[in-house]
Amino acid sequence: MAAYVLKRLLLLIPLLFGITLLAFFLLNALPGDPVLSLVGERASPEVIENIRKEIGVDKGFIGQYMGYLKLLLHGDFGRSYYTNRDVLKDIIMKFPNTMRLAFAAMLIAVPLGIVAGFISAYKRDRFIDRLINVVSITGLSIPIFWSAIIIMLFLSLKLKLFPPSGTGDIRFLFLPAFVLSIPAMATLSRVTRTTILDILKMPYINTARAKGLPSIKISIVHVLKNAIIPIVTIIGLDFGSYLNGAVVTETIFGWDGIGRFTMEGIIKRDYPVIMGCIIFGTAVFVLVNLITDILYHYLDPRIRLHAKEK
Repeated sequence: MAAYVLKRLLLLIPLLFGITLLAFFLLNALPGDPVLSLVGERASPEVIENIRKEIGVDKGFIGQYMGYLKLLLHGDFGRSYYTNRDVLKDIIMKFPNTMRLAFAAMLIAVPLGIVAGFISAYKRDRFIDRLINVVSITGLSIPIFWSAIIIMLFLSLKLKLFPPSGTGDIRFLFLPAFVLSIPAMATLSRVTRTTILDILKMPYINTARAKGLPSIKISIVHVLKNAIIPIVTIIGLDFGSYLNGAVVTETIFGWDGIGRFTMEGIIKRDYPVIMGCIIFGTAVFVLVNLITDILYHYLDPRIRLHAKEK
């Protein structure tokens, strides 16, 4: 296991290198000029040229990229064009808010999604199953910005139960967390239902029933235990994407996290901010997936056996 973890961490180095190269190329290929976004089109040519030299965009693509790589090797993500603040320090400052939002969203999505999937599987083809399926498909189909606006209008502006935007206690946290949990909840429900229906057809389930085991014991010991791997996979993928910053949700609700920070960087063409968020988000996503893979090793004896055989 230690060798496997070390191997995955070492693979992170070429992955981050490739991500930085691709992101840097795409940012430079986009139309527009970050300097003009910074000073405006009415600035004199001398001012524009001085700022180009100051922020380092007067060099060619190779020169800019090599300069950025040199900064990264020293653990420096550069400085924002607009605030002149250290980008890495800003990311670290905003990341706890994104973590709060991600944990809150998963606390809503995981239990409700798994329970809904269980009910749907055990009540297959009944009214409750069809209702859960309709709700799940609707949750997956509706764009998250639309559900965010509708929920904000209804619960905040009309009923005045929660603040419409801002960063703060649970009153500010609930709405963005709930909106963020909807797709994950729907996905977990569908995956849990499908997995459980497949498991219920297995011979060992019939054997357990023939032995007279209680239904609750069969559901927890035999069904849930064997269904846990795909469920953990969905949780890991969703949680990793949330920790990268839910850009739309954080922007709509004014939540001061990585997602909103990224969106502000995109709007202002603040390349150091965009690059920093991409690199940080990639590293977080890979690490979360690594933790998920390690959990597989402990949750499923077949994976441990396969690893020993190798």
